[in-house]
Amino acid sequence: MLSLMGRIGARHSSSMLSVAGARLFSAATARAVANESAGVAAWTKPSAVFWVHRGYGGSRSWSTVAVGDNGDRNESRNRAENGGVSASDGNIKDEKAVVSYWGVPPSRITKEDGTEWKWTCFRPWETYKSDVTIDLKKHHAPTTWMDKLAFWTVKSLRWPTDIFFQTRYGCRAMMLETVAAVPGMVGGALLHCKSLRRFEHSGGWVKALLEEAENERMHLMTFMEVAKPKWYERALVMAVQGVFFNAYFLGYLISPKFAHRMVGYLEEEAIHSYTEFLKELDKGNIENVPAPAIAIDYWQLPADATLRDVVVVVRADEAHHRDVNHFASVRL
Repeated sequence: MLSLMGRIGARHSSSMLSVAGARLFSAATARAVANESAGVAAWTKPSAVFWVHRGYGGSRSWSTVAVGDNGDRNESRNRAENGGVSASDGNIKDEKAVVSYWGVPPSRITKEDGTEWKWTCFRPWETYKSDVTIDLKKHHAPTTWMDKLAFWTVKSLRWPTDIFFQTRYGCRAMMLETVAAVPGMVGGALLHCKSLRRFEHSGGWVKALLEEAENERMHLMTFMEVAKPKWYERALVMAVQGVFFNAYFLGYLISPKFAHRMVGYLEEEAIHSYTEFLKELDKGNIENVPAPAIAIDYWQLPADATLRDVVVVVRADEAHHRDVNHFASVRL
């Protein structure tokens, strides 16, 4: 009676797995498990399927990677080639890797020259050539009391920065980017929530501001290769970012116009700082080292680009951010 019930249970489990396979597992995995008519558990056949426990419980907490329908035939062929010893029986190991949760291997991304793309923080289609012909001297003259408040707020923030960094423009740029990457993320997140609350489009501003934040973050990733931050500079970044993030968040809730105007003036100061950086490079006071590899790929710079080339394109980016934020202060 027990053996009869075991055979019936095996047939039912095979048919159920064949049906559920398309939902729970890959198709090849379902076929491999369904062929286990002897009732042997699937995880006793490492040549057929690998299981990965996700830790949530139930059928959704398991992921599979099938090695193909020919797993059993490959095992038999390995036994024949190795004198009757399989890869799992001898010292020969047939190791398989779980490549992703759904068993889909990642696509191989290459550059135009065919070499492998090594960056995960950005992709080839996100790279660009910076427009260095943009007007760097453009300035929005403060007219209203809100403009003047934003202007003098930024000027007051520049004073302690000049005292602390002086002519260490590499460290200065690194610190500047840790602050400059905050407004775009804060503004984009708040406009995103506003769009959801009001059931209306954002007019493209959410994407524009988030792209600005990402661009500023890439500036930081670049200058980290040039100026290695010391422990006290890292501590200063944590303190400044904590204060600035919360202050800007509250300021944006009160008046987006004021917040964007302040960022516009902040970008004008960034242009000035990078211009002074270039002067020091031209004088020879700062070594014009080769450009970091991440900068060459991100801005599509020539292979022999230098630090000066990087500063030029970063300054052009800041000029674009200046115009965007001054325009946003009028439109939003």
